[in-house]
Amino acid sequence: MAVSDAVTAPLTEAIANAEKLIAAADFITSDADLAEGYDYLAGSIAAVLQQARTHDKVHPVLHTSTGPYTKMGLDNPDTLYYHADVTEEGTYRVRGVRGSTVDLSFQVLRGDYTPSEVPGGDDAFDDRRLTIGPDGAYELTFGPPLADPPENYFVLGDGASMLAIREVYGDWLAERKGTVTVERLDTRDAPGRELDSARAARQYQTAAKLLTSRIQTWFNFPKWFYLDEPVNTLTAPRQTPGGLSTQYSSVGHFDLAPEQAMIVTVPVSDSPYQGFQLGSLWYISLDYVHHQTSLNSVQAQHDPDGMIRMVIAHTDPGIANWVETTGRRRGILQFRWQRAEEPIGAAEAPACEVVDLAQVPDRLPYYRHNRIDADGWNERITARRRGFAERMLG
Repeated sequence: MAVSDAVTAPLTEAIANAEKLIAAADFITSDADLAEGYDYLAGSIAAVLQQARTHDKVHPVLHTSTGPYTKMGLDNPDTLYYHADVTEEGTYRVRGVRGSTVDLSFQVLRGDYTPSEVPGGDDAFDDRRLTIGPDGAYELTFGPPLADPPENYFVLGDGASMLAIREVYGDWLAERKGTVTVERLDTRDAPGRELDSARAARQYQTAAKLLTSRIQTWFNFPKWFYLDEPVNTLTAPRQTPGGLSTQYSSVGHFDLAPEQAMIVTVPVSDSPYQGFQLGSLWYISLDYVHHQTSLNSVQAQHDPDGMIRMVIAHTDPGIANWVETTGRRRGILQFRWQRAEEPIGAAEAPACEVVDLAQVPDRLPYYRHNRIDADGWNERITARRRGFAERMLG
């Protein structure tokens, strides 16, 4: 028993420290806030344990560390996230079959990765850089710099530590994800590592470090990038820090009383992906399966004038584009545009207006067009559940 306690001690200590950090969060105002924090911690523990156990630089494993039950980093409800560990000296072949989702992208992250910088070149790109066969098959290679690189070869760069792959949905029900695999070529013939007690102990140590880093990093993100903005506003669209060169975002935070609503108006974009979501101050998505806490341009109702008008409110305003706060007075606002052919400028920026909930019908120019009854709303939620279930099984 003493040996077991010593092996797990780094992780149990990290969990205890994370619990204290979460319990002391200054934005907690209700038991629901605290409960969400503890649930976030549970998901984080599950994620770092999986990451530590699958960590293998010789035979890398592609897995999901950010998902519906292991949330972090304001996860996008429309996105499937995968990643594999890499090293700058390795050579990696990625093979896959392109699905019908609206976007597929690849990004190389580094140990000193800072989200304030926008990667370029080989660091972050989408599948338009690839040669894709008629059957959807593609192949690309990541590795050290070469004097005469072959087609679909991308340089890992100094300090490369992770390959991230993101697949983004528009229509949850109609679109299908693709397949993808990663293999390290220069160590392909090496045997798999055997598990021993020393390696098991290192896994707990690694998980402890990952948990501490994960909680502390994302715990501060709203303070760094959102909460300094004027409340109940959205920034002008800008290239997403740390994202693709063709990805833009507009961010903010809300504070709405029970009798208030925020009307967000944005032009329907020509970009293949345009999405909006709410997040909690834990910097994770809200429940997007059983509640409509996000909308993309496929899911949202479009008004006849080419605008999308959404109403963020605690109480159902009786319209199709209600975005639910799920009881939170405060939270995060996030727009994303992806695969943009041209910069997203001021003409495509969202506009916000806070009104009394009773004023919503008068503030929507197409209110009759926007209305939805209880049966219609239940159908929307049922469609979300089905789309989520099929996506997870697919």
